[in-house]
Amino acid sequence: MTIFARRARASAGRMHPELSLVSYTLLGHLEERDGCRATDLAAHYALDKSTVSRQVTALERAALVERRLDPEDHRVQVLHLTETGRQILAQVTVSRRAAFRERLANWPEEDLARFADYLMRYNAWPGPQES
Repeated sequence: MTIFARRARASAGRMHPELSLVSYTLLGHLEERDGCRATDLAAHYALDKSTVSRQVTALERAALVERRLDPEDHRVQVLHLTETGRQILAQVTVSRRAAFRERLANWPEEDLARFADYLMRYNAWPGPQES
């Protein structure tokens, strides 16, 4: 698992120099949810609020994320991807998918199916943030 995590972090840097694996993950979540609060990100990923705050600040400086007032509660700021953020996320996603396809190209169909089943089972386990 450690090697898997190291490779994931290293590949994120190769895909886009300003985008860490954590940044990529946060951008993906913001796209999937069509925006959310920083506290929601912290809760979802079981991260400290200060960690998320630092990541969000870096994403804002890179013009990948912007804050908008929640239309229903003007006391709340919601994070959204900027157009630049959407473009970079799309580029990195295409690159990552191509890398996965290349790495798995010679795997037999039965191995791919088993691997997918194992990943789904692993990801279905309720971690501390979900229990």
